[in-house]
Amino acid sequence: MSFSVAIVGRPNVGKSTLFNRLVGKKLALVDDTPGVTRDRRPGDAKLVDLRFRIIDTAGLEVAAPDTLEGRMRAQTELAIDEADLSLFVVDAKMGLTHVDQMLAEMLRKRGKPVVLVANKSEARGSDGGFYDAFTLGLGEPVPISAEHGQGMIDLRDAIVEAIGPERAFADEEDDDEALTDVDVPFSDAEDEDEEIELAYDDSKPLRVAIVGRPNAGKSTLINRFLGEDRLLTGPEAGITRDSISVEWEWHGRMIKMFDTAGMRRKARVQEKLEKLSVADSLRAIRFAETVVIVFDATIPFEKQDLQIVDLVLREGRAAVLAFNKWDLVEDPQAVLADLREKTERLLPQARGIRAVPISGQTGYGLEKLMQNIIDTDMVWNKRVSTAKLNRWLDAVQTQHPPPAVSGRRIRLKYMTQVKARPPAFMISCTRSDALPESYVRYLINGLRNDFQMPGVPIRIHFKSADNPYENKRKKR
Repeated sequence: MSFSVAIVGRPNVGKSTLFNRLVGKKLALVDDTPGVTRDRRPGDAKLVDLRFRIIDTAGLEVAAPDTLEGRMRAQTELAIDEADLSLFVVDAKMGLTHVDQMLAEMLRKRGKPVVLVANKSEARGSDGGFYDAFTLGLGEPVPISAEHGQGMIDLRDAIVEAIGPERAFADEEDDDEALTDVDVPFSDAEDEDEEIELAYDDSKPLRVAIVGRPNAGKSTLINRFLGEDRLLTGPEAGITRDSISVEWEWHGRMIKMFDTAGMRRKARVQEKLEKLSVADSLRAIRFAETVVIVFDATIPFEKQDLQIVDLVLREGRAAVLAFNKWDLVEDPQAVLADLREKTERLLPQARGIRAVPISGQTGYGLEKLMQNIIDTDMVWNKRVSTAKLNRWLDAVQTQHPPPAVSGRRIRLKYMTQVKARPPAFMISCTRSDALPESYVRYLINGLRNDFQMPGVPIRIHFKSADNPYENKRKKR
C-alpha cells in the first residue's frame, strides 16, 4: 500500500465500525460495550479511488502503564508512530471529553498529518458535538456516519488533502504473492498408472492459527516469534478478543499467523461479546491451513483442550500440539513421557499427532515447533498415486479381508485419492452401507502407517455401483 492510516480515539466512538466500513468486511468485533478492541488490527482499505493500509486501535484511556488499559494505550501509541496519517475519531453525539483533549495534544506533539472525524453525525442533536470539535485545533472536522456510510466522499477528500495527492495516488505494484481466502485445489484427475506425485510447494505463504484455552500463552508465543511486543499480553485471562493476523518470515517462507481469543467451555460462554470472540476464533480455524493448539504444560489435557483438538480435526485442519510454559515444569523428562502417553491414549483420532514442549516466555522449542508445523503441512498436502493405492488396497484385503455380512462378502474393488488438504480417498466397493466402522478405522490406520500420514485427518468415502435391476420386479 502507498501509505498507512491509524484510526484513534477514545473507547466507543465507532473506530471499529469505521474500520469495517473501510475494509469492506466485518473483521473487527463491534459491540456497544466500551473497550472491545484491545490489539492493533491491520487491514487493506478501499475508499472510492484510494487504496491504503488501515490500522484499528484500542480506545485511549488514562491509566497507569502496568495496568491492562495502560498496555492498550501503549499499543495505540505504537500504531500512531507507525502510521503516516491518523484518523482522530470523536463522538459528535456525546460531545468532547477530557480524553479527547488529551489525545489531540498527543497527536499534535507527534507532528504527523491528522484528519479529525466527527462520527455519529447522523444522530439528532449531534450539531453541538460537531462544532465543539473545532476547539481541538486540528482543523475542520469531517462529519460522517460509519454505521450508515455517510460522509465517505468528504473523508476521502480530507485524506487526500492531508497526505498529499502524490502520496495518496502513488503507483503500487501488484503483489502476486498476496494471501487470499481461496485455496487452490489440486486436480482430481489422475491416471491409474501415474506414479509421479505432486511435489510440496514451499514457496506459498502458510496460514497458521494459534488456538487454546484462555491464558495458555498464545499471544506471548506469537510475540516471541516476531521478536517484539506486537500483541497485548498480561496475567489477566481473556485479554485477546479479536483474531489478529501478523505476517513474518521463517527461513525465507512467508508465514501468516492468527492470534485468537481463548475458547472456554460452551456452557460457560454467556456474554454476547465472548460469543462473538469465540465465533471469530472458529472463523480463523476455518481460514487457516495448520492449527497450533496451545496447552498449558502445568495443567494439560483439560476437557476443553481435548474438545478444541477434536474441533480442529473435524474441520479438516492440520494440527500440532504445543505444550507451553515448559520453563515452569520441574521434572521435564517425567512430564514429557506422561504427556506422550496421554496424547496417544486421549487422542486416538489423531494418532501420530506432533507435540512439542515450548516456552513462549523464554523462546525454548520455537524452532522445533515451526519445523513440525511445516512437516505437518506437507503431510496435509500429500497426494498418493492411484496405482500405489490399489496395490496397497489389494495387500490389506489379503491380510485382513472385509467381513461377510449376512453371508455375503464385501469386496473393495478400486481406490483413488480425490483431494488433499486434508487427504481424502474414494473406494469403490459392494454394499458400502454394510461395511462396519471398525474396518474403516483399520483402513485409516493402515494409510497413516504405510504412507507416513501421521496426525492429520484422513477421510474415506465409499461408493457402490448402481444395480440396474434393483427396482425391477421379478418376472414370473
